[in-house]
Amino acid sequence: MVNLDLYRVFYTVAKSGSLTKAAEELYISQPAVSRSIKQLETQLGVTLFTRTHRGMQLSANGGKLIFAEVEKALNLLGDAENRIAEMKTSATGTIRIGASDTIFEYFLADKIVEFHEKFPAVKFELLADVTPDTVEKLKAEKCDVAFVNLPIATEPELELYGNCMRLNDIFVASEKFAQLREGENSLEDLAKYPLILMEGNTVSRKSLDNFFQSVGVEMTPSIEVGSWDLMKRLTAKGMGVGVIPREYVAQMLAEEKLFEVKTDVALPVRSVGMLLPKHKPTSYALHAFTEKFRKEN
Repeated sequence: MVNLDLYRVFYTVAKSGSLTKAAEELYISQPAVSRSIKQLETQLGVTLFTRTHRGMQLSANGGKLIFAEVEKALNLLGDAENRIAEMKTSATGTIRIGASDTIFEYFLADKIVEFHEKFPAVKFELLADVTPDTVEKLKAEKCDVAFVNLPIATEPELELYGNCMRLNDIFVASEKFAQLREGENSLEDLAKYPLILMEGNTVSRKSLDNFFQSVGVEMTPSIEVGSWDLMKRLTAKGMGVGVIPREYVAQMLAEEKLFEVKTDVALPVRSVGMLLPKHKPTSYALHAFTEKFRKEN
């Protein structure tokens, strides 16, 4: 394995012509410089320097042979570091984000604002859709990153980061169903009430149906909706008992427009995940935006 530190010491000694000057420039001791040179000579099997009255000179059959290539390599690395440092303060371009309206509202909105304050030159294109269609957009390269409701099927060309936001599904109702405030209710009893559920093609509904099937309870909705906002409005009007993530209805619960219906069996916890293409080059802007989500996973 190439040890870049050894080559940096070699290059600095060659440029300065002195172990002492090189040590001062590198902020290390002179013995440390000497050890690094000896280690590199041992590694390469050649003598890199000869001592003269004028200081350290590159040897004809060692140091002079590699100096130009080492200088070129270190300059390239320096240029790369400078470009990264420049991008960190001047990220540009457009980030195309695919997600549902609800994920944008309850999870991404604040994070997009925070990122924009740090990198004002970066533009955002927000593509709202249900999870299955959002995944297809990412696969078709119509968006750069997708935030989706989990669980979803594994896609070999996509990298999934699956713990961006936890979602705790709960039953909620208005005062029309005040009797459900008392104690814990069984799923069998709740199945007798008019239920408002998401449409059957959504990830959240499929997950819910799988759970109800696993516990042997049949939940037939009276109303199916395509958005959480519509579910909240209909539930608040007394049209039925809804099932919605607590995180999406927290304000209405606090304002007592709805109440949580306690159940003897807790609904399974879900989450929001982030999807990125596995083998597509990533711009600095996209890397910077998604870094936090990747670290949290």
